[in-house]
Amino acid sequence: MAPISVGDSLPDGTLAYFDSADTLQQVSIHSLAAGKKVVLFGVPGAFTPTCSLKHVPGFIERAGELKSKGVDEIICISVNDPFVMKEWAKTYPENKEVKFLADGSASYTRALGLELDLTEKGLGIRSRRFALLVEDLKVKVANVESGGEFTVSGADEILKAL
Repeated sequence: MAPISVGDSLPDGTLAYFDSADTLQQVSIHSLAAGKKVVLFGVPGAFTPTCSLKHVPGFIERAGELKSKGVDEIICISVNDPFVMKEWAKTYPENKEVKFLADGSASYTRALGLELDLTEKGLGIRSRRFALLVEDLKVKVANVESGGEFTVSGADEILKAL
């Protein structure tokens, strides 16, 4: 499947997370994004260096600016289970705006056409690093990284597009 691109409709899918009562929940992407301006960014893995030290912190630090420019939701997805995503989110106690959602079987990542096969490195199927700006389920910006790069999918690049 071709990677999602500008002008495409955001596919629906169900992702998992733990709520504030520590109960496992399922949520549909469309329920979070329909009628809203949403930033959806994906990372290859929780607790990995670039994801943990650059990609996620950038969105947490710039969340106020993103919100001031009309962004309703900021969503981080990774091909990890919801238990891992819950623990990873706890490492950012200053976070108030970024939702950490698990795509444990990579089914949503595949629906986006953004899967990355890292089986040869012992990591299985992961997500390419990306950031999407979506308005009412239509992709307005699709910043997808090549290889292990981190040049176009950060919060600064999304802010420039707003």
